[in-house]
Amino acid sequence: MQIAITGHRELPEPTVNLVNTAIRRQLAEHTDTALIGLTCLADGADSIFAQAVLDASGSLVVVVPAAEYRDGLPAEHHPVYDALISRAVEVVRLGHRESTSQSHMDASMYMLGQADRLLAVWDGEPARGYGGTADVVEAAKQRGVPVTVIWPDGASRD
Repeated sequence: MQIAITGHRELPEPTVNLVNTAIRRQLAEHTDTALIGLTCLADGADSIFAQAVLDASGSLVVVVPAAEYRDGLPAEHHPVYDALISRAVEVVRLGHRESTSQSHMDASMYMLGQADRLLAVWDGEPARGYGGTADVVEAAKQRGVPVTVIWPDGASRD
């Protein structure tokens, strides 16, 4: 089972804990098959998901949207990103140089092309910019990829 992730970044700590629990519940439903998690490893939902996949004895496929992607992530997230990418069974690097909304959407589209299912850590609001969570959810629906929205009671964004 190949599961892709999309979701919000910069989540407050109480929401991180709620989302982590909810993602782990979702992944626990797939213990009977080989679990592969597709992620870009951004801070927030992506990295929470990646760690949960590894903890469930799954494999990570990391999709790097652009050569400068890591540099565009918060500096405090770099050690987490580095640790998780080092555990990936495959790293797919897209041909973009700059980390832009388009490169992020292209990475999401790549993941949707591989995924059996999409987990979306999403508050249901429109995307704050092109390539945001709402756009990825809509693209998944258009492609016929089943979507499970995760936004636990009590979750919030900044």
